[in-house]
Amino acid sequence: MTDEEPAENISGGTAGGGQSATFDPETAGTRAETVVDRLGEMYWTKTYGGRDAFECLVRTILSQNTSDKASQSAHDDLMARYGGGEDANSEGDIDSTDLARALADADQPELAETISSAGLYNQKSERIIALAQRICEEYGGEAGFDAFVRDSDSEKVRSTLLDMNGVGPKTADCVLLFAGGRGGVFPVDTHVHRIARRMGLAPADADHETVRAYLERDVPAAKCGFGHTAIIQFGREYCSARKPACLDDPDACPLAGHCDQIGVYPAADDVVDPSETA
Repeated sequence: MTDEEPAENISGGTAGGGQSATFDPETAGTRAETVVDRLGEMYWTKTYGGRDAFECLVRTILSQNTSDKASQSAHDDLMARYGGGEDANSEGDIDSTDLARALADADQPELAETISSAGLYNQKSERIIALAQRICEEYGGEAGFDAFVRDSDSEKVRSTLLDMNGVGPKTADCVLLFAGGRGGVFPVDTHVHRIARRMGLAPADADHETVRAYLERDVPAAKCGFGHTAIIQFGREYCSARKPACLDDPDACPLAGHCDQIGVYPAADDVVDPSETA
């Protein structure tokens, strides 16, 4: 994984089709596309697809209800303990350890201690072990699971992931996007959920799945992956939950002209969840 900026903006990356993303707010077909295009002028597009599907699944579970810094530390510690070394395959040859097999056989208290920085470590360790066991039983390990995520129908993959304990819509969509490189997938985390409703890109009282439906309808498939990561970055830099940039200075937000400010009241110096205005 790398955060290095590419030489040109690519939406989807090589694993996702390598389609060049054209960011032109003046010719966008919907307001949601205009917002994504404006963000395309601000941020570099990342590469989507190509990550190991099972590792991506584990990483997303570690990220639930915790900070990026904490989940990154837990992921690094998990990979250092379970993702290295050598193992014998079915033919008796020696190859790299299969992460799913290693975690399927993991001692739960030991795994919990390893990922403790992520919080909810007992619950997460139990879920990770159960998922690893299921993936070994149904797909033979991480290679078979990778092939399933990358080659099967998107809806089949999504429904299968959602059938796994501890995997919600955002986790399933992140696996489809970051491992499968699928176009038209717009994962909705807390930032995307808040900002789409605050800007008026989705109804103020929309749940996560409704926000996803609106964004996947109104943003071209090739730009959905970028839209997800860019809105998260925008949320961290400008449109936080309690102190959006526009609260103190209307001109401080680069998307001010595209936002309905649902639930944001600069005159009263107050911010509420958009659902409270519906």
